[in-house]
Amino acid sequence: MRIIILLFEDDQILTFSPSVEKQIFDSRGNPTVEVDLWTQKGRFRAAVPSGASTGIHEAVELRDGVKTEYVGKGVSKAVANVNDIIAPGLIGTGITVTQQKEIDDYLIKLDGTPNKGKLGANAILGVSMAVAEAAAGEKGVPLYQHLADLAGVKAPFVLPTPCFNVINGGSHAGNKLAFQEFMLCPTGATSFTEAMKIGTETYHTLKKVINAKYGIDATNVGDEGGFAPNVSGAEESLDLLTEAIKKAGYEGKIHIALDVASSEFYKDGKYDLDFKNPNSDPSKWITGKELADIYLGYIKKYPIISVEDPFDQDDWEAWSHLVKEVKIQIVGDDLTVTNPLRIKTAIEKKACNGLLLKVNQIGTISESIQAAQLCQGDGWGVMVSHRSGETENTLIADLVVALGTGQIKTGAPARSERVAKYNQLLRIE
Repeated sequence: MRIIILLFEDDQILTFSPSVEKQIFDSRGNPTVEVDLWTQKGRFRAAVPSGASTGIHEAVELRDGVKTEYVGKGVSKAVANVNDIIAPGLIGTGITVTQQKEIDDYLIKLDGTPNKGKLGANAILGVSMAVAEAAAGEKGVPLYQHLADLAGVKAPFVLPTPCFNVINGGSHAGNKLAFQEFMLCPTGATSFTEAMKIGTETYHTLKKVINAKYGIDATNVGDEGGFAPNVSGAEESLDLLTEAIKKAGYEGKIHIALDVASSEFYKDGKYDLDFKNPNSDPSKWITGKELADIYLGYIKKYPIISVEDPFDQDDWEAWSHLVKEVKIQIVGDDLTVTNPLRIKTAIEKKACNGLLLKVNQIGTISESIQAAQLCQGDGWGVMVSHRSGETENTLIADLVVALGTGQIKTGAPARSERVAKYNQLLRIE
């Protein structure tokens, strides 16, 4: 891709320089869009993340699809859209860099599709993120302060509880485990610094537990820094977590969260917990009600406080059934895709009580803020999230503080693209 450079003068978009040949990659080795935006205060940079487990209702991530180049993952089309359409379109509009919503609205109108499929959500988001960074620079305030101003949130600010993805399954791992993520949540911490201490110590303890049971190969880390031991199923994974929590000395201070990503194993109206087996037996696939009963059993036995995507993104009936049966957080990700329209439907159907907020699912900063506020207005929890294909960009760390949601998941305390977000939160604290 090529870095796009926009120039602002007196806060107005006037011109943009010729693009500079350069390419960056995300943490999975795939090309991604990066935007450099210049004002009189200097250069402001944003890089766009990418997901592996993606919902069908997400905004469109525009890829080139040329199999002979970057195995079809190139982003030259998205970059060209910024170079040839977005940048020239913004020039001369008179919009100032601090007018985030006006710029985002302009980008949405310029695209003209309901899912940003024309210009690409990755192209649009890169510009939207860079504008937010530049606006904070223009105002001379930290990014979280500027984002809080956009959201109407006043100090004092709240640091989040980190949810560390420490055991991987699903589409993120080569083991048999159907559920995608098992997370440690240091809910008993009194500060973010203490939460990091608790989380990292338990992570290292878990590594020793896994090494003793499965061998050193099982402690290799996946895309998000978690381990992928060859466990037989979810219960074995939960047993590993509870053992590590106990051995680390943090019983009562750590709860567990799950991201099931069940759309990945939803087939013909049922759920296949053996979906990675090409010879999976259809007679063993289960209904949403049967899967709900499994969750209820786990919730009674283990200190689980949050379950994300327990059912398929369109299995509304199963979602509503589970929410009525539990008193914990049920988070919509593929179900809601950070989209206000999907969120409104979920509210009406009482399908969940938590949102996973991913800026690249919707494609602009303004819409991300709107989605969070819509959920908070209905009493939902909001967990700000990374993607499995990440960069060193730390905007989501500032965003979670700005919105005061109190929850963030951005991988294990390992791999620099994950730890970068945690380190930024330590700096903010």
